[in-house]
Amino acid sequence: MSRDYANKKPSGKKRSSSRGKKPQQKRSIPYLPTLIVLLLVGGFGYFLWWISGSSDDAPVTTAPAVTIEQTKPKPVKKDPNALPPKPTEEWTYLEELENKSIDVEVPEDALKSKGPYQMQCASFRKLEPAEEMKAMIAFQGMEAQVRATTGSSGVWHKVILGPFESKRAAERSRHKLQRAGINGCQIWLWEY
Repeated sequence: MSRDYANKKPSGKKRSSSRGKKPQQKRSIPYLPTLIVLLLVGGFGYFLWWISGSSDDAPVTTAPAVTIEQTKPKPVKKDPNALPPKPTEEWTYLEELENKSIDVEVPEDALKSKGPYQMQCASFRKLEPAEEMKAMIAFQGMEAQVRATTGSSGVWHKVILGPFESKRAAERSRHKLQRAGINGCQIWLWEY
């Protein structure tokens, strides 16, 4: 059984004209909360009046004078575990520092560089990775050398930069390489 809702004729019932409107409700003042608030305010006012009035009506009483007999204090026994009194400290270093003259002598050879420096960035067994590292360093604007050295464990190909006049110049180059992602470079005195 199916119904035809599209061709359905309206029924004879009238609908209300106030569609979507809710009927208005009359607002009533809640008497109980209002009554409670008034009682609280009134009770608080009465309490304040009672406090202010009770201090004026009360008779003033004075306490009787009490005489205290002075007795000799009992001698205090010394505790064998008691700490000694705290010593007073007198600081004299301020006066000593004001009157002291400071002369620092730096030897001339300490200011000079100890010699040229070199920086080794890698050491490889084969020549090809050493040449690749040299090319990566060249892209950073620095010149590297590949040196083959023979040791007890065989031939090693070292990637070396330098010579640098000061250690500071070598550090500057190492930081530039670190920013480019080439880490692990070591700085040493130049060996001829």
